[in-house]
Amino acid sequence: MCGIIGYAGYRDVVSTILQGLTNLEYRGYDSAGIALQDNGEIKIYKTLGKLVNLKNELEKKKTEFEHPTMGIGHIRWATHGSPSLVNAHPHTCTCGKLVVVHNGIIENYKELREELINKGCKFRSQTDTETIAHLIAEEYSKTKDLEAAVRNSVKKLQGAYAICVMHKNAPDIIVGARKHAPMLIGIGEGENFIASDTPAIIEYTKKAVYLDDNQIAVVTKNNVKITDTNGNEIKKKIEILPWESMSLSKMGYKHFMLKEINEQPDVIRNNLSGKLFDIDAPVNLKEVKLDKAALKKLNKIEIIACGTSLHAAMVGKYIIEDFAGISVEVEASSEYIYRKTTTDASTLVVGVSQSGETADTITAIKQAKKKGAKILIITNRPDSNMARLADSLIPVNAGIEVSVAATKSYTAQLISFYLLAIHLAEVKESLDKSTLRNLKHELIQLPYKIEEILSDTTKIQECAKNFSSYKNFIYIARGVNLPTALEGALKLKEISYINATGYAAGELKHGPIAMLDETMPVLSVMIPGGITYEKVLSNSEEAKARNAKLIALTSSTDKALYNLFDAVLKIPKVSEILSPVITCVPLQLLAYYIAEFLGKDVDQPRNLAKSVTVE
Repeated sequence: MCGIIGYAGYRDVVSTILQGLTNLEYRGYDSAGIALQDNGEIKIYKTLGKLVNLKNELEKKKTEFEHPTMGIGHIRWATHGSPSLVNAHPHTCTCGKLVVVHNGIIENYKELREELINKGCKFRSQTDTETIAHLIAEEYSKTKDLEAAVRNSVKKLQGAYAICVMHKNAPDIIVGARKHAPMLIGIGEGENFIASDTPAIIEYTKKAVYLDDNQIAVVTKNNVKITDTNGNEIKKKIEILPWESMSLSKMGYKHFMLKEINEQPDVIRNNLSGKLFDIDAPVNLKEVKLDKAALKKLNKIEIIACGTSLHAAMVGKYIIEDFAGISVEVEASSEYIYRKTTTDASTLVVGVSQSGETADTITAIKQAKKKGAKILIITNRPDSNMARLADSLIPVNAGIEVSVAATKSYTAQLISFYLLAIHLAEVKESLDKSTLRNLKHELIQLPYKIEEILSDTTKIQECAKNFSSYKNFIYIARGVNLPTALEGALKLKEISYINATGYAAGELKHGPIAMLDETMPVLSVMIPGGITYEKVLSNSEEAKARNAKLIALTSSTDKALYNLFDAVLKIPKVSEILSPVITCVPLQLLAYYIAEFLGKDVDQPRNLAKSVTVE
């Protein structure tokens, strides 16, 4: 977790680092800090809470720094040590001459800490990061070479890290290093950057070099040198970043979440563009290396993911089994990595992650690779660690997603799974041409149907206002929309802090029905024409008999629904098998408007961050 930026160059160092941190605030906002190399001194400023507090503090104290030539900044999501000023980054060694910022978790920090205390180091915080500062300072006292000190120190670290280091006596360089945590170098003219993620630098340069594990970068304003941990220099390819800085603007919307919900029709179009040219032609997934011979060797598919991506994976399971007749297992990455799996060379493992940096999923993918499995990655970041582990890749083309609660990336993942399922069906010839043609035709229509929902949200806002005072919610659905219920409940709890739970509708009477009364609203996802509509309707009637307030999400035109349900949220007509792409949108909006009515921080909900890079 956390966000890092380092800068050396001709721009105003403070404002450049603060802008980079602003663009990284989705990665954490418990505290923030900056260290400046200024007139032969290291100057450190830290504040608790959101970045605006650091900005205000620096505005008050701007007379304290003369002309900073370089600096490093950090925005924190707490792992070791509670959010506090003393635990905020940057951290220093005992004498204060060396300063470090860190993203990740050092697993052996307690042992290292004891060794360093015995050598006279004075610890101030409860963090694992401070151990890194003292360790590098100890090495620097021997070598008087910051690059060598970092190189020698990281060999002793166990766990995950992306670090930036400065030293008072090395006023021209920033040293960065990484292992199991993302880090890239932004290349400019008369300036260079080091950061944990692309948004930190995209306003300044589109040229970047990605560090790999166990690589070290020495950055000055005019030069970048990359070596391995033995000091051997490595020549890295400069890549062009695929992002635009305008993605970081709200474009007139009150929140990034609302902007990103409204971007979903175009996200779907971008996803289909280049992959679905013609409803009579095969889906074009050129980066998916699965031909008939490869499919014949597959015994099963395993999909591993976390959070919202896990719900997209559940839809993926349903449609791949339906379209291609291949057995699919879905599991949370955090569970997969701690059990003995039956994964082998005849397994296709699909990893799903918005950021492509989700630590649990990366670990799971590496475990599967060791067992000989073929790896397919679905991610919004084709430049990510996970993408680099892939045998096959499906980029979801959602653009930068700033709001912590995933919306457009979820929809993009769904579309990617539909394209994959259709591709597998075409390779296996498991669906007839007429069925494939109809599926593709309706896929192309989905953006217009979502635009119809977005064009008038009055009923959703009215429903949100009427139900915003409830403390608990239950969402129910069946079949392909069960993940929709789970995702809708997750969105509500993420940004409004209302205790919302999703259930398979048939399971309501096996326990949860005991909770139902007039204080427990039940939201039912029901698609007429499908095999589950009547059953979910029956489950809703069971809830009504227990005095629960009811909300329907449906495309049904049956006026009798208004006698049963307290609110009916309408969506355009859609086939049940493709409906998850549509049904998620009103639930995103419902969560958004409820959180808005409650005055919650929609884009940055408490205790959460966008990219979970620690296990």
